[in-house]
Amino acid sequence: MRHSTPTSSTPAHARRWARTACHGILFACALMLAGHAAAQKPHQGALDAATQSKDEALKLLERMVNIDSGSTTIEGLDKVREIAVDELRKLGARIETFPAEPHPGTNVVATLTGQGKKKILILAHMDTVFKDGTAAAKPFYIKDGRAYGPGVMDDKGGVVAGLYALKILQQIGFKDYGQITFLLDTNEETGSVGTSALIERVAKQHDVALNLEPGRPADGLVVERKGSATALLEVKGLAAHAGVAPEAGRNAAMELAHQVLQLSKTADAAKKTTVNFTVLTANGPTNVIPAAASAKADVRVATPEEFDRVEKDMVRIAQNKLIPETEVRVRLSRGLPPMPRLPSSEKLVKMAEGIYAEIGKKLTIESSGGAADASLVAGVGVPVLDGFGIVGGGIHTPEEYAEVESVVPRLYLLSRMLMDLSAN
Repeated sequence: MRHSTPTSSTPAHARRWARTACHGILFACALMLAGHAAAQKPHQGALDAATQSKDEALKLLERMVNIDSGSTTIEGLDKVREIAVDELRKLGARIETFPAEPHPGTNVVATLTGQGKKKILILAHMDTVFKDGTAAAKPFYIKDGRAYGPGVMDDKGGVVAGLYALKILQQIGFKDYGQITFLLDTNEETGSVGTSALIERVAKQHDVALNLEPGRPADGLVVERKGSATALLEVKGLAAHAGVAPEAGRNAAMELAHQVLQLSKTADAAKKTTVNFTVLTANGPTNVIPAAASAKADVRVATPEEFDRVEKDMVRIAQNKLIPETEVRVRLSRGLPPMPRLPSSEKLVKMAEGIYAEIGKKLTIESSGGAADASLVAGVGVPVLDGFGIVGGGIHTPEEYAEVESVVPRLYLLSRMLMDLSAN
């Protein structure tokens, strides 16, 4: 934009007004810059506490990672829960436990009461996707700045981040929150079947929530997630000798293959809907035409209506059969709902970006195809932001890792979020 400059032909009062206006603008700009500079200054107490906590946090993470805690490994889940509960009791938290029925395991709700008004919920999960024996075969170790081990970032890193953020608040004497609740889920990796109702009930009692799923590899938070479901496909045929009289049978495996190929087309890239068949079963001897076969598909959607559309289309398309006289059934088992990007989450993003800038760090803000407990919180109308755990990558693989140098920044980010949310 082009601006005019007062000249000698301009009346004196106008020149004085222009000078005053310019001075006012410069003063306002100086105030803005000063405020911006002040906003960049870290909270030294929180930063010092986070820095001092690094080694202890890694030791606690090692203890948890070296315990197998797959979603159905009750003994391991109990051990991880006992470690977390012991740490929470040291902080003075009130502990409640809830069975995860119909899923095995026990959920934890820990509550800290402060002197303020805001009620803040933080969530993490104790279960992993790894089978028994993984911890013994590949225990926790650190190499080239990365910590490895089953569940090191998903989500034992989140559990540890939550515990140490609360410790930091205690160390610096911060109690301006009304209530901070830490909910530990025992079966998130299988859809939180035994925890969904608990999460929804507890979330409704809070003003805002932060989910401690892993920080994204680019040092990101998650502002949007897809919902998840499982498509269940069953085929019944007729057994027969595969060599002597194959024509007398009705091959359920062949029909299953046909159905898998055509039902996969219910995916819709434009709507961000994915349908991936990942489990196919048709057991039996090779010389017998199989009488039964089944398959499961992972379904992800960006909007709840897509669940209904996918199921309706699958039922319709499944009527087109390759093998006559076979029976085909398909249905959709819904899991976690989508977490949409909302104005309330944008406000949380701005707060987090400002806090991270205090220590010279920059966040990436991302969407994820993975479902998580944050979706349940969003579903009951509570503002939520996700990805506050330790930064890492290789999620759900044997090479899953956590960035060691992300520990201090992430502890600072989470503890400062709890502080600013208490004030806002």
